[in-house]
Amino acid sequence: MPALPPRPGFAYMNNLARRLIERGVKMPLPETVFIGNDVIPERIAAGVTIHPGCRLAGSRTSAGPDCELGAEAPVTLCDCQLGERVKLQGGAFKEATFLNDAAMAGGAYVRPGTLVEEEAGGAHTVGLKQTILFPHVILGSLINFCDCLMAGGTSRNNHSEVGSGYIHFNFTPHQDKATASLIGDVPRGVMLDQPPIFLGGQGGLVGPARVAFGTVVAAGTILRKDVLQGGLCVARNAPLAAAAPVVKAPRAMVIAPYRQGAYRAIQRIVANNLIYFGNINALHAWYRGVRSIFMRADPFQKACLDGAYARLASVMQERIKRLEELARKMPVSLELAQAEKQDLSTAPYRQQRFLIERWPAMRAALAEMDDAEGSVRERDILLGALGRSSPGTSYLDAVRTLNPAARAAGTAWLQSLVDAAVALWPSGKTDAG
Repeated sequence: MPALPPRPGFAYMNNLARRLIERGVKMPLPETVFIGNDVIPERIAAGVTIHPGCRLAGSRTSAGPDCELGAEAPVTLCDCQLGERVKLQGGAFKEATFLNDAAMAGGAYVRPGTLVEEEAGGAHTVGLKQTILFPHVILGSLINFCDCLMAGGTSRNNHSEVGSGYIHFNFTPHQDKATASLIGDVPRGVMLDQPPIFLGGQGGLVGPARVAFGTVVAAGTILRKDVLQGGLCVARNAPLAAAAPVVKAPRAMVIAPYRQGAYRAIQRIVANNLIYFGNINALHAWYRGVRSIFMRADPFQKACLDGAYARLASVMQERIKRLEELARKMPVSLELAQAEKQDLSTAPYRQQRFLIERWPAMRAALAEMDDAEGSVRERDILLGALGRSSPGTSYLDAVRTLNPAARAAGTAWLQSLVDAAVALWPSGKTDAG
């Protein structure tokens, strides 16, 4: 092998770091990476990327080809095993195993007894211990999910999920941890043919519990009982009457059948999505017509303006994509309703048919809206007022000092852009309100 080119700090690497680089491990700043004396270089494959500030230790540490450590923040890895293409973006990991394409975002705290299988993982700030995630299971952010096994789902696009802010309660007032919970099970879960399980965000599961495949637990629900029948939705009802003025009564638990893919009324879903899109498009117009006036002074501000345009365009494209996914699910929803002998002439199913019929035109209109000008008269009143600002006035000061008429005109202009998106879903044709 040819000699490595000299580089700053290379002399400060320990021998193990040097051996890893010679084996084909990528270290952008090797002098900042700590490799423990017990790490066996042959267990770290060529093509692994170790970003600055990472620490590796343990004779059982192993990482397969194309793994990446520390892309978001430093990683501490001790006696862990990684398959291929595993991405641990930041945090501490000890005596845990990650199979191919597993991933954890920054702030992870993963302790012994954790097994994360293919294409499973979590977003930022997730704590795991004695946790087993079957393939495709995804955890949101800010989650404590120790002492449990979760399965369900058939693919990355049809996976079990735990919403952000979720807790598995695994310690009792008696100070014991006989609390392990089964969310799904092993005999059927390993076959990768079971319906996914959904645990809604800002909720919790009190262990030890069992949850059947196909269960949906609504956001904000603390589940304190087993759900052994699949296909049910579990949610909190409205609060019960209080027993005393200063005591809040607990919420009743409501359990109802749930059929994946069977939608009911979609008026609110579609309308709110269009309102959101319209607001993002209005913000894009604000940047184009107003912000840009104040972001041309130097190349750094110009770069930020271009970046803002790109971010807003990305958000609008994402919203169109997600609405299209919803529209594509409507035929299956109608088929399920027909199989259950539902009355397809009622409002919920008319709304679903309307979305199917209307979506191609809606999609085309949404894609062209970033060029819309909205109410030009009101826009020009606003721009005229801004044009009278003293030279060198900052954006914040210019907006703060607008007169009431200019403010009202600007709001009307932006609202006209929102209304244009909302008009793509006429409430009269969808039996709204």
